[in-house]
Amino acid sequence: MSRNNFSRRKFLTGAAAVGAASAMGVGTLASCSGGAGTSGAAGAYDFKKRDYKLPPMLETAPDGPVLKAGIIGCGGRGSGAAINFLDAGPNLSVVALGDVFQDRVDSLQEKLKNEKGVEVPDENCFVGFDAFEKVIDAGVDIVILATPPKFRADHFEAAVKARKHVFMEKPVAVDSAGIRQVIAAAKMADSQGLKVVTGTQRRHQHNYVNLWNEINNNAIGNIVSANVYWNGGKLWHRDNNPSWSEMEWMIRDWVNWTWLSGDHIVEQHVHNLDVASWFIGEHPVKAVGFGSRQRRVTGDQYDNFSIDYIYEDGRHVHSMCRQINGCANGVYEIFHGTKAIAITSGGKNQIVDAAGNQLFEAQGSETSPYVQEHINLVTCIRQNIPFNEAEATAESNLVAIMGRVSAYTGKEVTYDEMMNSDMKLGPTTYIMGDIGYIETAQVPVPGTLER
Repeated sequence: MSRNNFSRRKFLTGAAAVGAASAMGVGTLASCSGGAGTSGAAGAYDFKKRDYKLPPMLETAPDGPVLKAGIIGCGGRGSGAAINFLDAGPNLSVVALGDVFQDRVDSLQEKLKNEKGVEVPDENCFVGFDAFEKVIDAGVDIVILATPPKFRADHFEAAVKARKHVFMEKPVAVDSAGIRQVIAAAKMADSQGLKVVTGTQRRHQHNYVNLWNEINNNAIGNIVSANVYWNGGKLWHRDNNPSWSEMEWMIRDWVNWTWLSGDHIVEQHVHNLDVASWFIGEHPVKAVGFGSRQRRVTGDQYDNFSIDYIYEDGRHVHSMCRQINGCANGVYEIFHGTKAIAITSGGKNQIVDAAGNQLFEAQGSETSPYVQEHINLVTCIRQNIPFNEAEATAESNLVAIMGRVSAYTGKEVTYDEMMNSDMKLGPTTYIMGDIGYIETAQVPVPGTLER
């Protein structure tokens, strides 16, 4: 493995322009740490009920005037989100498409016509790095953001400035600069009465919501520690094609490049870290972790992480994620309470006692959480229910970035350092050509501050 030229200063230096921004916005939980006593002792934590606002979990969105959506990012997730939106209720339409690649736009245009009978006119199909601006200006009410995560903050800010409601996929950013940009745009969205839903899924999944309600009614006592896991096999990769430019290859192979995806602790494991923030009611204040690259074949990312997250009152959450074939897999969370244990595993969300006897099982729904997210967004728009998840998701996203930086550097990293960092990943300009990025990209080596 090559030694790298990335210094801890690059990731930890303070911009100090925004501050810690730890106050939580709409859709987040009030802190439950106020009643904590001696840190680390399970009996010292006093249970405190938390406030969490969620729209009605309807099986389908209510009827109303036609809502027109534009899709920015027409790959696999954008295509899925377009169909999920159309399945959410009556009088919903997709009227504009945008992507940096023509083949992606063409593919989704054909998919919508064949599967949903929705014809998006050619004049509303846009290609290029500026396609997002054209989609936003195409007479849409809702913007669906599903590009590689690096572009999310810019696209979200532009949509909010244009006064559009937003569905945006997680993660919402890959670096500290992007997180601050999203939080600022989220506050702007609140001031304009815009509705924003993010692709956290579990906050829109019936059995997760029902389990949270039970925990919030003191079913397990106060949470004293937790474990959150996303251990699975390798995702996809794209081998380079001689006809592609450097930028085209990286974007088509985006889940393997840190500047585009944030690494998989940010891109994928953020789901579990967001559940921890939601259930515990606050974010950790520091992290110490490690990771490595064992079998990844393209890009500059790790393929495994193990992070110890520490909370202000001394509680710990162990986070583990891996994308390697042939290993033990599991995607779930465990919350250890003073009275019982909550487990989300194998599609069954339950509460058990110390001996493993089931005390409660949270009921689910036949509605996919991918569709439920859009049902909730449309419901909030049509019933004018205030709802904006962007800031809460940005905070969970920053927790994931904090873990990534700790693993990359081998250092203890704090939430405040990350919120104030001048970290901004990736090239400064976007052109569909050779930009000299790959030749300087290095896999991070912990404990190496300079080359």
